[in-house]
Parts: sequence; C-alpha cells; structure tokens
Amino acid sequence: RRVPVLASVFLNTLTPKFYVALTGTSSLISGLILIFEWCYFRKYGTSFIEQVSVSHLRPLLSGGEGGPSPAGLFSVSGDSESRPSVSECKVWRNPLNLFRGSEYSRYTWVTGKEPLTYYDMNLSAQDHQTFFSCDTQQQLRPEDAVMQKAWRERNPQSRIKAAYQAIELNSECASAYVLLAEEEATTIAEAERLFKQALRNGEQLLVIQNIIISDTNLLVYIKRRLAMCARKLGRVKEAVKMIRELMKEFPLLGMLNIHENLLEALLEMQAYADVQAVLAKYDDISLPKSATICYTSALLKARAVSDKFSPEAASRRGLSTAEMNAVEAIHRAVEFNPHVPKYLLEMKSLILPPEHILKRGDSEAVAYAFFHLQHWKRVEGALNLLHCTWEGTFRMIPYPLEKGHLFYPYPGCTESADRELLPSFHEVSVYPKKELPFFILFTAGLCSFTAVLAMLTHQFPELMGVFAKAFFSTLFVPLGFFIDKMESFMPASFWHQLSRI
Repeated sequence: RRVPVLASVFLNTLTPKFYVALTGTSSLISGLILIFEWCYFRKYGTSFIEQVSVSHLRPLLSGGEGGPSPAGLFSVSGDSESRPSVSECKVWRNPLNLFRGSEYSRYTWVTGKEPLTYYDMNLSAQDHQTFFSCDTQQQLRPEDAVMQKAWRERNPQSRIKAAYQAIELNSECASAYVLLAEEEATTIAEAERLFKQALRNGEQLLVIQNIIISDTNLLVYIKRRLAMCARKLGRVKEAVKMIRELMKEFPLLGMLNIHENLLEALLEMQAYADVQAVLAKYDDISLPKSATICYTSALLKARAVSDKFSPEAASRRGLSTAEMNAVEAIHRAVEFNPHVPKYLLEMKSLILPPEHILKRGDSEAVAYAFFHLQHWKRVEGALNLLHCTWEGTFRMIPYPLEKGHLFYPYPGCTESADRELLPSFHEVSVYPKKELPFFILFTAGLCSFTAVLAMLTHQFPELMGVFAKAFFSTLFVPLGFFIDKMESFMPASFWHQLSRI
C-alpha cells in the first residue's frame, strides 16, 4: 500500500508555485541543450548526443567493439585499407579557366561582384611561380626575379606594373607578356596578340641558349592559351589542330589535362567519332577520372537513344540494351560528381567557373556545366534522358560517404574546400544533403513543449495545478491496480519476507 501513499504525498507537494518552478527550469535546461546541439551540428555536421552514444556508449554496451573507424570511410567495397583524405581533396588547375582581364574583369564591371576568391587567386600565383620558375641550378635572370614578385602581388595593377618593369629589363621577357595577356588585355583578340608576342620571344630564347625547364613550361602554357583564344574567337578547327600538336609534342604533360580542352573543342565541332577516340584513350580504369570524362562518355551513349527515348514507353516495354548502357553511363557520371545534373538541367543558376577545381566537388560541377551545357542542349533528348534517370543513382549508393558503387566513397571534405574556391554569393551544393539529427528535433520539441507549459502555468497557476494533480493521479492508477493484483495472487507473508530480504 506504499505506492498510493507516496503518490498522494507527491501530489500534495505539487503546488502551483512548485509547478511553475519545475516547468520553468526544465524549459531553460531544454533550451540550453537545444542551443548547444544546434551550434555543435553547425560546426561539425553531427549531433553531439548521437556522437557520444556511438563513440562511447556503444563500445561499453557491446563489450569494447566499436563502430567503424574514420579511416574505414574511405575503403572501397569493404576494403579495410584506408586512403588518405588529403588526396581526395587535392585542388586541380581548371583546364578551361577564363582570362582575368577579358572575362573575369568584365563580370566585375557589370555586376560589381568578385568572381574569384583570394584563395583561388593565391593558388594561381603559386602555380605560376612553380611552373615558370628556373631550376635551382640555373642563375635567376633579373627579369625573372621581377616576375617572381609580380605573381605574388595581390593588387592587379601592381602585377601589371611589375610586368612592364620586367619588359624594361628585357624586352623579350615572355612571362611578362603572359601576365599582360592574362590581366591587362580587355578582349580575347588583344590577349591573343600578346600571347603570340610571348611565344615568339620564348622560342627565340630556346634557340639562343640551352633549354631551361621553366621556359619549356612557359611555352606549353602559351600554346595552350593560344589554342583557347582560337576556340573563343570561333576558329575551332585551328584550336583542335594546335591542341593535337601540343599533346604530340609534350606527351608527358598529361597532368595538365590538355585532353579536356580537346574534348570540348571536338564537341563544338560535333565530331563525335573523334570524341569517342579521345575517350577510348583517357577513359581508362588506371587513369584519374574527371567530370568531363564521365559526363562526355554519358553524353555520347545518350546521343544514340535520346532522340527516341520516352519514359512511358520504356516503363511499358523495358529498356533496350542501348538505353540501359546510356542509363548506366549516366549513373556512373552522377556517382562521380552528383552536383552536375542540377546545373545541366538548370535547376540551379550557374556562375563563372573558378581557376581551380576540386574533383567530385561543386567547383568542378560549375566548371563542367559552364562549358558543356551547350553541348548537352545540342543533342536532342539528352537532357530529358538525364532528367528521367539521374536520381536513380542514389538508390545504388544509400551511404555514399561509407561505400561507393563504381568509385571510391564520396569524400566528406569537398564542402569546406569548395567554399574556399567559390565566391560567397554562390550557394555551395552539398552532397549528401545534411539532415537534422533526431536528437536535435527531439530537443526542439521538448523545449517547445516545456516552454508552453511554463507559460500556461504562469498565466493560470491554479488551473494548471489542478490539471497536474489529475494527470499524475491518472498516471499512478495503472501502477496501483498492478500492485493490488500482485497482492491478491501472492501470499500475505510474501511481502513481509521480501521486505526482510
């Protein structure tokens, strides 16, 4: 009979003032927990309570067997060997990057927004210093010393001024003309003229003296930019010829991804057989992939069936072999970079691509869609096929951060790196999309409920006190009924013996 007595004592102590204090305190505690959980989730992308439960409570309850280690998130198909996350977040030079003076600056003049971040421009400065610098064994020429300083200047006018100083020291300084073509030229035609001047100076320098690696790199850079100028000015066949000659002359510079320039130019010419020949060479399992490789392969396979593809007809008769190959190619491309389809389908607005990209990230998706959207639109029905099939990829990879299907698991570091590469006015695409953990939703509901109770108790203390007593009285009824039933079945001496024990 102690349970009803204890219940009555508890209910008698539940005065309105006590109830106000109780609900107010619980509401405050719930609010503090909610604020802490939300701040922790915003910073680390996970719930603190959930992380503590998984990391500390689960090993204790399971006898010391913890969950998968963080390194295991980078294994393929259950492979236990870990992969370093640094390689996953390596930043690459955009092979189709625009010209600062004639393209990026025009955007700034029109919109007043800076399309390039300081982090992106700083990476470009480091690239130029590394790519155009002399070997340590070679004596640094005076104009090269000036140009080394020029690439590091943050202000564009300071860089241009330093380039003119280098030309005063040596009127045939090729790297100075490269900087002027990139930064000062306001049109592509003017940039092409300066690049041709730089090319003549660089070739004369190689004839006069022994070949220096920095000068060879400079020539490769100049020829590539000249081919891009020809492509932008509409001389596509000339651009293709220049790129092919460059790839033949310097076959070991595959890390520069010059073949992506060739693919884009061939797609502009609609030379799909030549595009397939390039893909046959570079879409190899042993070579690193890119969005350009994967999505161009998908585009060619979609081109064979997209003009007659109908989702209603496919659902009735099933997919043909060619349609299945196209869908599988699209799934493969989406798994590699899941951000691209929204730009190709114009579900998300495009911006100018950055000078550096992160493979499988939003920056690579922006760069690819900026140059290749027109090629997808040119193929009849290709975007319709993409629209109908791209989301099916995610059913094959329900946990993309833990296990991939055709590629390594999706790296979790892309979001932070893309935020550094892309301007602040662009909404960075996040994959997989983060959802609020259950504990944050539960805490928010508990906080809201206790806050409402505290407000009602403050406004109507007597009424809420009566309600609380009635609620707890009803709550204790099943327990009292259960105790009564237990006493009717047990002998009278049982409880006495149990209390003595």
